[in-house]
Amino acid sequence: MKKQIVIAMATILAASSLFGCGKNNTTPVIEDVTTTQPEVTTPAPTTVITPILEATTEEFHIGEVKSRLTGEWVSEEIGNRRPVAVMLNNIIDAVPQSGIEQAGVVYEAPVEGGLTRLMGIFEDYDNLDKIGSVRSCRLYYIYFAKEFDAIYTHFGQAIYAEPLLASSDVHNLNGLVLDGSCFYRTKDRVAPHNAYIGAEGITKGISKFGYRTEYQEGFERHYQFNEGEEEITLPNGQKAEKVMPGYSINKPWFEYNKEDGLYYRYQYGDKQIDELTGEQIAYKNIIMQTVDYYDYGDGYYYITTTGSGTGKYITNGKAIDITWKKDKEFGVTRYYDLQGKEITLNTGKTWVCIIQDDREDKIVLE
Repeated sequence: MKKQIVIAMATILAASSLFGCGKNNTTPVIEDVTTTQPEVTTPAPTTVITPILEATTEEFHIGEVKSRLTGEWVSEEIGNRRPVAVMLNNIIDAVPQSGIEQAGVVYEAPVEGGLTRLMGIFEDYDNLDKIGSVRSCRLYYIYFAKEFDAIYTHFGQAIYAEPLLASSDVHNLNGLVLDGSCFYRTKDRVAPHNAYIGAEGITKGISKFGYRTEYQEGFERHYQFNEGEEEITLPNGQKAEKVMPGYSINKPWFEYNKEDGLYYRYQYGDKQIDELTGEQIAYKNIIMQTVDYYDYGDGYYYITTTGSGTGKYITNGKAIDITWKKDKEFGVTRYYDLQGKEITLNTGKTWVCIIQDDREDKIVLE
């Protein structure tokens, strides 16, 4: 590019000197100038516009950073804030959930009896006075929350999770300990489906235990997001305009809307909405992660969160097969295409479905 600018400038100077001579010399010199004018003017506009536009684009985001949850531009206060991961009840008596629409990432995994439980990961919750209903912990959800360096928020726990919750490695807010101070109960539902927490309770709980409020130094961003303006379209992917993960009780599905490029969520035969807004929840990305598991013998599951496995990445009406890998107990899961390259997600919210390996054949894409 610099070489082109030098050549262009040299041509302009040469042309200027020829024009100067043309006033006092013969006509053939003027004819020479006329034939070279197009070469002088053509390249000029392309050399200075691009860097100016790039600088202007960045200037639009002064005081902002890219969200680690969605890849979107957010305020520095929100983007640098340590998120909270809240266990959300998903039994039919407890829907619709409140505040879920504001979660940047949602995990859905099986629990006992064929039910699923959700975990919403929030970085921007200041305006939420009602998140929930909040339900109890399962061991594997602690590991999912740790992948985002999130403060794990729950109301009680399965016995198998107690040793890890008691460790110094896990920062958590437990409704069994904080009921009535940070958590509260409503009268519109019966226990245990009526426990909630809001921004005030989260802040109070964090302060009570002295948890840090920013990401741990050296924290790796979980997802790689598309940095350009063009969206990822997965042109060679399988059609996926309706996505059914295959869970047996709530029977959820997602429907792709071409107008806004989002997947709208359904379960229990109807739209899944946020109680606070009345709006149907929708996501840009869906990840399906197939895992090994076993039953403890009392209905509770042990789900593998380290090691490797297969899955699918779904966005913009298409799906591709992927693999996943996580080397360390408290590490981050990485997702790869079949060529071994880490996948890049489209900017926006992501829903992660944890699929038991013996139910992988229940996944349906249409």
